[in-house]
Amino acid sequence: GISGAIPESISNCTRLESLDLSLNNINGTLPASLGKLGELRDLILWQNFLEGEIPASLENLDRLEHLILDYNGLTGSIPPELSKCKELNWISLASNQLSGPIPAWLGQLSNLAILKLSNNSFSGPIPAELGNCQSLVWLDLNSNQLNGSIPAELAKQSGKMNIGLVIGRPYVYLRNDELSSECHGKGSLLEFTSIRPEELSRMPSKELCNFTRVYMGSTEYTFNKNGSMIFLDLSFNRLDSEIPKELGNMYYLMILNLGHNLLSGVIPPELAGAKKLAVLDLSHNQLEGPIPNSFSTLSLSEINLSNNQLNGSIPELGSLFTFPKISYENNSGLCGFPLLPCGHNAGSSSSDGHRSHRNQASLAGSVAMGLLFSLFCIVGIVIIVVECKKRKQINEEASTSRDIYIDSRSHSGTMNSNWRLSGTNALSVNLAAFEKRLQKLTFNDLIVATNGFHNDSLVGSGGFGDVYKAQLKDGKVVAIKKLIHVSGQGDREFTAEMETIGRIKHRNLVPLLGYCKCGEERLLVYDYMRFGSLEDVLHDRKKTGIKLNWAARKKIAIGAARGLAYLHHNCIPHIIHRDMKSSNVLIDEQLEARVSDFGMARMMSVVDTHLSVSTLAGTPGYVPPEYYQSFRCTTKGDVYSYGVVLLELLTGKPPTDSTDFGDDNNLVGWVKQHSKSRLTDLFDPELVKEDPALELELLEHLKVACACLDDGPSKRPTMLKVMAMFKEMQASSTVDSKTSACTDDACFADVEMTTLKEDKEEKD
Repeated sequence: GISGAIPESISNCTRLESLDLSLNNINGTLPASLGKLGELRDLILWQNFLEGEIPASLENLDRLEHLILDYNGLTGSIPPELSKCKELNWISLASNQLSGPIPAWLGQLSNLAILKLSNNSFSGPIPAELGNCQSLVWLDLNSNQLNGSIPAELAKQSGKMNIGLVIGRPYVYLRNDELSSECHGKGSLLEFTSIRPEELSRMPSKELCNFTRVYMGSTEYTFNKNGSMIFLDLSFNRLDSEIPKELGNMYYLMILNLGHNLLSGVIPPELAGAKKLAVLDLSHNQLEGPIPNSFSTLSLSEINLSNNQLNGSIPELGSLFTFPKISYENNSGLCGFPLLPCGHNAGSSSSDGHRSHRNQASLAGSVAMGLLFSLFCIVGIVIIVVECKKRKQINEEASTSRDIYIDSRSHSGTMNSNWRLSGTNALSVNLAAFEKRLQKLTFNDLIVATNGFHNDSLVGSGGFGDVYKAQLKDGKVVAIKKLIHVSGQGDREFTAEMETIGRIKHRNLVPLLGYCKCGEERLLVYDYMRFGSLEDVLHDRKKTGIKLNWAARKKIAIGAARGLAYLHHNCIPHIIHRDMKSSNVLIDEQLEARVSDFGMARMMSVVDTHLSVSTLAGTPGYVPPEYYQSFRCTTKGDVYSYGVVLLELLTGKPPTDSTDFGDDNNLVGWVKQHSKSRLTDLFDPELVKEDPALELELLEHLKVACACLDDGPSKRPTMLKVMAMFKEMQASSTVDSKTSACTDDACFADVEMTTLKEDKEEKD
């Protein structure tokens, strides 16, 4: 990169309109002579080694639109003279050593769309005047020393947004995993006009912040005067007021982070008015009272309310109880699933703090994250509002660019070099990986790892292809799925679907680590699950060598339901599995259920609730009756298939081909035939033998299965309702607390895993 100082003689470039020297080794100070560049619109110098103060002479740059100086060593305060630069649209001074107050005159900049002042030493209150900025869609003030209250006036611009031209300015958004104590906030937005994607690996913050998601594209906006702020991060400050209810007026707000402050009072129910809210973090404050029931109406992908003084029950409706315990823990008065049941003696709960770090990683990687993909379809307003009509032609050309997603989970190494900005670029890749350590693999590496896809490495086969166990060069054991050849699927379709699947992270889903396309071969790389599938564990013990007691089966039932609920309700677009069955429920080392092959299904449109398919989806024994008539896949079809899996857990029998079923029957028909006789005869004798007192709990779970197996799709519960039914059973369970607690991660020690050898010794 370029090194040295910016020379004073740069003032001779009197017609210079854009100075972009980002990601270099420039040192020294910003020369005062920059103020003589009267035509300058862009001063973009992020990620260098600049020091000293921002020169007051910049006041002469009356055409300046973009002042982007992040990741330097600048000191002093924001010079008041900058208030004369009325055209400023993007002010980004994050990660410097700036101090002093945030000036109130920023509220006079009618064109200001992005204001990033995070990770500095700014002090004093947040100026209420920022609410006068009718173009402001991105406000990031995290990690400063701000105190006082959160001004309710920040929401004053909601519904009154200025209309501006789309400028199509390239950006990159780096999403943090928030695990490092050095890495604060929800992510960083960077201007990206002249940077090659692979150069991001040179950012020092890359070593501190594990960028789990990287979004690239061109800014555009999707709302007019009814718009609002979309990103508000005030975390890691000293704000000590109540949360103003007016923030709920920000209809398009998608990320709200107020964590790590001194906020008090109750959580205002009015926050649910921010209908687009997808990430909500109010953790590490002094908030009290209940979680508002109104939050049940939000389609959240992430929530963190931990480390407060909240009380009451976690609302049962919506998706609030589908999040892990880390989202709610350290609230002494809070109860309900996924925490202890309300009324439960907290003293009887064993500590699961040793699992919180891993669960936190699961939360950061969750989701969904179709979320921020949608966010940046809107981020356009960002710089939008303010661009002059002179750039309209350029903007229209740039608007053809589209967001490209790369997921990286490494703390070191180079970034993926197969990034693409233009939708017209070639889509062919050797290996696109969602885990950094796999990015340098080639097709030949996978051939070597599987010994040429030898039968000795084959661990399973299914409708989508064969699965091989493989050990990579770094010693990591993975599962490689070699897809059957699908005619008619081009590179574009395959790449688009794999990129969608790669974004989906949840602790009850098998994560896609990478994919490889070489000629007609298509390979998927997954985490290897030691215990294989639920089908093997239940019906082929010689293969797995273990058996499951009821505590383990119940944990698997709830985990599989949670994973399916995430696909149906939290993914954007929602996903129908289409082939839910016990062989697609894998078991990890903690006996946690991981739903697999969900990415092989077609994606369900948010508008369309069904998909037309040319052939019958599903596996015999799991296919809902309506599929034979309409050939349409629905979420309620997945619910039916899940009911069959639950029956397998309860009865220990396969879905078809049991001698007990008769010639023309299957597991569902057999259960319905016996529904009027002694129901307890349906249950796996090993479960009843284990503890006769379990019969009542088994009957309750049988009711859930039968509800899922109703012949009428509309009468079946959603997977969220199934989770609620499990929650109710957990709260009212009369079974020994040690067993019932085994739906939680911390109780793995209570789950029985008996080898066949031990079984034999017991009989002897």
